[in-house]
Amino acid sequence: MSAIAAYRALLRIVGPAYILVAFLGRIPLAMSQLGVLVLVSEATDSYGVGGAAAGILAVANAIGSPIFGSLSDRIGQRPVVLVQSLAGAAGLAGVVAVTDPDAPRLVIFAMAAVTGFAIPQVGPLARVRWRPITKDKGDQRRLVDAAFSYEGAADEASFVLGPAMIGVLAIVAEPSGALLAAAALLAIFGSWFAIHPTSALVARRTVTEGVSREPLWTGVFVVLVLAQLCIGMIFGSVQTGTTVLATAEGQAGLAGLIHAVLGVGSVIAGLAITGLPERVLYATRMAVASIGLLVLTSPLLLVDSLPALVAVIALMGFAVAPYMISNFALAGILVPVNKVSTAMTMLAGATGIGYALGAAVAGRLADVHGHTAAFAVTVAAAGLAVVIALASNRALRSAVPVDQGY
Repeated sequence: MSAIAAYRALLRIVGPAYILVAFLGRIPLAMSQLGVLVLVSEATDSYGVGGAAAGILAVANAIGSPIFGSLSDRIGQRPVVLVQSLAGAAGLAGVVAVTDPDAPRLVIFAMAAVTGFAIPQVGPLARVRWRPITKDKGDQRRLVDAAFSYEGAADEASFVLGPAMIGVLAIVAEPSGALLAAAALLAIFGSWFAIHPTSALVARRTVTEGVSREPLWTGVFVVLVLAQLCIGMIFGSVQTGTTVLATAEGQAGLAGLIHAVLGVGSVIAGLAITGLPERVLYATRMAVASIGLLVLTSPLLLVDSLPALVAVIALMGFAVAPYMISNFALAGILVPVNKVSTAMTMLAGATGIGYALGAAVAGRLADVHGHTAAFAVTVAAAGLAVVIALASNRALRSAVPVDQGY
């Protein structure tokens, strides 16, 4: 089955409405981090405070995601995601309400934490649904491979549209209006994703499964968590460095649009990776993509203008999606089926923690040394990704897939 045929089959199986809802449901999370960064930085006149608030939101999301993922494994996604969507939307509106120049920092940080904890990780949860969706629908391995590639591209596309919407709405309706728009999207499409009929497939599967004796925390899963931590640091530091340089150039409102360019190459690479033959193992793809990350992020240390930054960020994207897709795909086949939601959301949570670390460190360095110091964090994270991928390559290649029962 060709890549195009696989994508057509997936669309035929679930219908276009599910694809649209699952995509739009993940955009508010992509908007929230940069939206909080811009809103709080502008209100407090400090990139350090803005980066800390965005980082706290990301850390709280990283903590909450596996908790809610585990709960979804036990009782199903529908009730869990529905509550998260409504609570997260209220939290985003709350961040807008409490953020002003005279607001106590602790109040802003507390509201960011509550919001981040509540926002659902729609992307990882959508990945969980594909195995039961594609059961008895033909070449399931090929279909799931295509689905995971699509989900990787969709995640990257959401990180194109999310920051872009923040950039546009921050100009048209101020940063506060951008976050309120994110709240509305989450309330509508997050809830719709929760109640979509595909959620019943996951619920039936998780409820009928017994408790697996296979452990979640194996050596290879730790590797995948660390790998996602690295990609999160890249996201957080790039967002911060981009904001600093755009502000220095007098174009602060363009920060979201510039960062969105990162996702363009990622979407293209993510959709194209399905065309790779099955003999090219995910561990190999992960290692090659990590090297690509290091090579393509290094020019950030030389960037001193917005046009140059756009060019470098656009190229970076071609390594981001293959790296993330490989990590999530490995998790999908190496963990027990009744722990997949936990695993997927935990990887997403690790990305959030990495974002927080990258944004906070880059923000502190940028306050003193400017955008180049922030981008140095990006390059260091890419270097760490290479070390992790190469050191663990043999273990990942020899890991025995868990029987998923499909």
